[in-house]
Amino acid sequence: MNDRPNDLLRIRPEIKKTKVYPNMGTEERFQNETLRPILKLQNPLLIEVFHNYIEKRKGVFYELSLEKKLAYIETSLIKDQKFRNSVKGMIIGQFTVAEYRCYKQQSSSLNKRMMNLVISRLQDQVQLFEVPLGKVV
Repeated sequence: MNDRPNDLLRIRPEIKKTKVYPNMGTEERFQNETLRPILKLQNPLLIEVFHNYIEKRKGVFYELSLEKKLAYIETSLIKDQKFRNSVKGMIIGQFTVAEYRCYKQQSSSLNKRMMNLVISRLQDQVQLFEVPLGKVV
């Protein structure tokens, strides 16, 4: 029997800091109940994918100052449509059908929230991108 919705929900990590209130808007609720747990679950993949993104661009990222590295992360997810869509696909692929139905009703604003969360997550872990992939310090 296909129990995909329950399987997806079961593997998501719980985020104790995130609160959900009855008077919360649907977008904020979706962000806290769906997007944040999925991003936490997908974090190792997001790190690997961004490492690959850096490497495919000849590793110029490694020569940048911290401030420029943070801007590079943001720019890559805002301006590189192909990369942005790839990351969105990794996240949307973890939605249940019910979540997808909710998502498609407000996809534009939820995409914005999704990318902001991804940008913040990668920027908060910028130290993981200090060394080229496969290199040992």
